[in-house]
Amino acid sequence: MAPVIDTPQMFPPFGCSPCADGEWQRHHQERKLRMMRFWRDGLERQIAAVTAAISTLEQQIERDQASSS
Repeated sequence: MAPVIDTPQMFPPFGCSPCADGEWQRHHQERKLRMMRFWRDGLERQIAAVTAAISTLEQQIERDQASSS
């Protein structure tokens, strides 16, 4: 038996009463915008952490080169 693949459907979220198409579209776009901002914020935190780690490593390399010279 082939595996069942769950494909996303474009239906209103569970519990959302049917509303005018324009209102549902606006709600969907706002929800998508909040999700994308959440992702962006997480990525910005990760970039800041990597930038700090790079800076620390560069300082350690410079310090080690100065002490071995």
